[in-house]
Amino acid sequence: MQAEADIAFEQLVTIAKKLPATQWAKLKEEVEKETEDSGKTTELETLLLSAPTFTKKQLDEIAKTRKAINKWRTK
Repeated sequence: MQAEADIAFEQLVTIAKKLPATQWAKLKEEVEKETEDSGKTTELETLLLSAPTFTKKQLDEIAKTRKAINKWRTK
């Protein structure tokens, strides 16, 4: 079971400063471990980063086509 509480940053710092050296070391290790894990990319990020992208020429062609369609619709 997990308990969650809203603690202001200043309160968190105060609590952390009161920890004994052994618990402080454990806390520091956990925080750094979480930071290292957040640097890894997820499968979704990998998929999105490796997805194909439009070239400038393709984007210009799309803009030109949209403009032509909008002209046609307003007539």
